[in-house]
Amino acid sequence: MIFDGHGDIWTDVAQKRSRGERDIIKNYHLDRFRKGNMIGGILVIWVDPPYDKEPCARTLEIIEHMSTEIMENLDILKIVKDAEGFDQALEEGKLAIVIGMEGLSGIGDRIDLINTLYLLGVRHMSLTWNEENLLATGVRGNPDRGLTKKGVEAVKLMEKLGIIIDTAHANDKSFWDIYKNTTGPIINSHSNARTLCNVARNIPDDQIKAIADRGGLIGINSFNEFVHTDRDKQDIYHLVDHIDYMVELAGIDHVGFGFDFFHYLKGDTIGSFVEDVNIGTKGFESIEKVPDLIDILNKRGYTEEDIEKVSYKNFYRIIKEVLG
Repeated sequence: MIFDGHGDIWTDVAQKRSRGERDIIKNYHLDRFRKGNMIGGILVIWVDPPYDKEPCARTLEIIEHMSTEIMENLDILKIVKDAEGFDQALEEGKLAIVIGMEGLSGIGDRIDLINTLYLLGVRHMSLTWNEENLLATGVRGNPDRGLTKKGVEAVKLMEKLGIIIDTAHANDKSFWDIYKNTTGPIINSHSNARTLCNVARNIPDDQIKAIADRGGLIGINSFNEFVHTDRDKQDIYHLVDHIDYMVELAGIDHVGFGFDFFHYLKGDTIGSFVEDVNIGTKGFESIEKVPDLIDILNKRGYTEEDIEKVSYKNFYRIIKEVLG
């Protein structure tokens, strides 16, 4: 069983439903999920380019399309708000979906809207995508700028409510500001090891250790540009090297999957941050290839329990500890 800690499916839902289509998950994703043995994941509301110039309007638009998609597909979807909801999803044979926010640019500095999002079922949040906003600083922002005063208020409210706090896309200063202003588990849902692939979106060893020390986890990202700086080595084997490295550094209890597949999105959306929209990690281009990754883990000596922890049990533990 696989729990994917990061997916941009709601963006695809919004793009296609805005053109008059319906049942996007059933028609475009469900078969792939089943082939990859995916039981659920964190599906995020992400203000996608070129709509990031009006983040509030785009956030509301995605919420509208997402909500309609969910209501029309309750036969296959279960929105997870706590551990009991996760268990019920498995019992009913439905996808266990945690609604997430990949960045909070859409709320500006109106911190109380976090309460609104919580009431709507959101149980996961990061403060920023790659940008600077009124709360925090992403990896493309000023490296000397971290959380704002409102950003500190935001993470404290998130922790109080029982929302999974995600440091993915935060620059290094924002990460440490989040760490210093929280006390419970935090995650980085979709990043690799900077030591193995030196790009800003990957995280350094001290952050990996800090997340593990808090009882959190890091989700391994399948995006080829985060696997290796040498394009010839952007393959499934070097991706598994990141799993090996994280497990050695953080421990088996603190590593998961946050695949971040986005091959199904439009070119103008992903073209803003991808060098070549036709390139993926060789041998691991979609979630259908998960059995191949598991096979490599088996060959590298991971036990069945190890693989279950990385595949879903570690995320399930975070859900129980943070959401209750």
